[in-house]
Amino acid sequence: MTKSELVAEVAQRAGITPKESERIIRTMLTTMQEHLARGEKITLSGFGTFERRRRKATVARNPKTGEPMPIAEQNVATFRAGTALKEAVKSSDEYPN
Repeated sequence: MTKSELVAEVAQRAGITPKESERIIRTMLTTMQEHLARGEKITLSGFGTFERRRRKATVARNPKTGEPMPIAEQNVATFRAGTALKEAVKSSDEYPN
């Protein structure tokens, strides 16, 4: 599902215009991004938890040359699915093509 498809489906389900839906989704995503950037954890009960974690520096290999490439320590966004989301996905009989 793309962002445009999400906007359209939320608009249809909520009985609002696609423009309103897009504004709400954009505001939600921007707010989440700002809080994650500050290192705050975001928990959406029944859905999951987003948080910023520090990934340690490591050495990877260049796939073409095989030479080692140092990868610096960096912040990454992580997501852990909540129990309700895990159960909904597990019990679904539909599979993507």
